[in-house]
Amino acid sequence: MEYKDYYQTLGVAKTAGEDEIKKAYRKLVRKYHPDVSKEADAQQKTQEINEAYGVLGDAEKRAAYDELGRGHQYRAGQEFRPPPDWGRGFGGGAGAGGGAGGYGGGGFSGADSDFFSDLFANFGGGRRRQQAPQRGADSHASITIDLADSYHGATRTIGLMVAERDAEDRIVTRERNLSVNIPKGVTAGQQLRLAGQGEPGAAGPGDLYLEIQFRPHARYRVDGRDVYQTVPVAPWELALGGEIEVATPSGKVNVTVPAGSQSGRKLRLRGRGIPGKEAGDLYLLLEVVLPPASSDKARELYQTMARELAFNPRAGG
Repeated sequence: MEYKDYYQTLGVAKTAGEDEIKKAYRKLVRKYHPDVSKEADAQQKTQEINEAYGVLGDAEKRAAYDELGRGHQYRAGQEFRPPPDWGRGFGGGAGAGGGAGGYGGGGFSGADSDFFSDLFANFGGGRRRQQAPQRGADSHASITIDLADSYHGATRTIGLMVAERDAEDRIVTRERNLSVNIPKGVTAGQQLRLAGQGEPGAAGPGDLYLEIQFRPHARYRVDGRDVYQTVPVAPWELALGGEIEVATPSGKVNVTVPAGSQSGRKLRLRGRGIPGKEAGDLYLLLEVVLPPASSDKARELYQTMARELAFNPRAGG
C-alpha cells in the first residue's frame, strides 16, 4: 500500500493556507463533477479529491498527517508504521472505533481508502488530552441546474457518496439521496447550506454546502445575474424590422427589432435576467439565419436578389 500525497492530489504546496486548500478543492470538484467532466475516471478522481480534502481541510487531521510525513515512516512499498508517539497531544477518543472526539471516519466523503483507514486507525499512542465531543465536519459538493430553475425555483434530487464505518470497523462508501430546494434567484457559484447534512460527529453532524453550477446551454450565457441569449432571425426581419416572439427563460416575450439591424445587434430587456433584489438584465443577441436554397422557387428568389440588389458585403473591406 503506497503513501498518498494529499497535497499533490489537490495541487497545493505543503505550506498552503486553509483558504487556498478550500479554493483548490472546489475547483477540482467542479472540474470532475459527473455532470460536467468527460474524463473516464471522473468518479475515482472525485473520491480521491474528497479524501484529500477530508484530511487537509481539518486542522487536527492535517497536523497528524504532516507529523507522519516528517517522520518518514510511511513511503511507497513500506509497511505502515507510525512512530510510537505519533498523535500525542491531539484530541483523542476511542481509537479507530470512532468514539467521542476521535476520528471515527469523519471529515471526508467519497473515498474507500485503505490508506485513510490505516492512517487514522493508527492515530493514537501516548498520552491524549481530553477534549469535548466535536461536531462533524462540513461537506462540500456541487449541484448542476438548468437556468430555468434559477428563474422559477425548483426541487431536485441529488446523489452523494458518503463515508461510514461498517460492522467490521472499515471505512466504506454508500450513496445517499437528498431532496434539495433550489430557491428562485440563485446564481452560479452561490452555495446552498443544508444544515445537519454533513459528516456525522459526537456533538452532531456538520453541514453540507452545495455550490450552484448552471448546465451548459447552446443559446444562453450567464454573467452574474445578467443573461445573454442568442436569438435566430430571418434576413427580412433584420432589414425590415418588426415585432418577433422570443421564448426566454422567464417566458415568451414580444420584441421589436429595429429596421436595418445587423446580425450581432444586442437588444436589452431590463430586469429580465436572473431574479433578485436587483434583477439582472436579459440581452438578446440577434443572429441571422438564411433560408436554404433547397427548392427551385428559393433559388429563383436568391437569383432575383443577387440581380436586383447588386449587394457586395465585402465592398470597402
